[in-house]
Amino acid sequence: MRSYLTVSGAAALLLLLAGSAPAVADDGADRSFTIEDPRITESSGLAASRAHPGIYWTHNDSDDGPYVYAVDSRTGKTVATITMKGVGEPRDVEAISLGPDGNLYVGDIGDNLNGSWDHVWIYRFPEPKQLKDATVSATQFDVKYADGPRNAEALMVHPTTGRVYIASKNEDGGGLYEGPAKLTTGATNVFRRVGEVPWVTDGAFSPDGKELVLRSYFSARGYVFESGRLGADHAVRAPIQRQAESVTYTADGSALMFGSEGEQSDVERVDVDSGSGGGGKSPSRGGDASASSAGAGSGGTGDVKGTTLTGVLVLAGIGFLVLMGRRRKGN
Repeated sequence: MRSYLTVSGAAALLLLLAGSAPAVADDGADRSFTIEDPRITESSGLAASRAHPGIYWTHNDSDDGPYVYAVDSRTGKTVATITMKGVGEPRDVEAISLGPDGNLYVGDIGDNLNGSWDHVWIYRFPEPKQLKDATVSATQFDVKYADGPRNAEALMVHPTTGRVYIASKNEDGGGLYEGPAKLTTGATNVFRRVGEVPWVTDGAFSPDGKELVLRSYFSARGYVFESGRLGADHAVRAPIQRQAESVTYTADGSALMFGSEGEQSDVERVDVDSGSGGGGKSPSRGGDASASSAGAGSGGTGDVKGTTLTGVLVLAGIGFLVLMGRRRKGN
């Protein structure tokens, strides 16, 4: 009986705190889903397709080859495998983003030794019009940072200007780097530091380019983005995942999709506030307590809300029910 009360009470508490399910497309697209493909064991980047509703592009972290996968959010199954040709052997692919030119940008920008490589690469190819296995010609761009080599896992293409940004990853806080107005081949593309950011594993622009969301292992922050620079920031509600790696907006901007690494990894939907309307909706404010201490920003704190707090309250509720059960048994 005690076990039944504990489980029932915890379930009821969880339902109470979780609230109603978010409204999503009737066909099941853009819901939370699990990546079913056994080949995808280190999903490290995520980009919502604009040509194919409900499809998300992803890739493995390293030691996989020049592959990009299209995963259907309705089923979690891979519906196309794209092989890039015309590029070198990928080293540490960490991010993917879709530009306003209809091209996918793949960031081979990881450097776990923090500066062991004097340059990194970005690969670019048009988003396929048909979802089927294919080999595509990709353009390779050489990239360097103006202030020296560094590790990075976040690459974001601005949805209106097409400019590429990279956020470096460092436990003491990283930097936001701005690429040239147009990437070029045959010469090094120099990225220059234009802002300070916390520890970052991925990032995404809102569809209108007015918000930039950066996530870490335990939190996420949203920044006003104007004229290529970071503005006021605030905590964003983000799920706790076993290895939090990726984030993207849904194509319509109504939600953020958070991904993780591992076999059969989960991609979780988090609705954004509807107050702004259109493609410029702001991410839900809140998030866990570590968000405000994760690194540099403009000082926004935000309330302690969201998934982390929910988890804490659920655990507290379970503990309380277990304690009450023990007392009843003792009586």
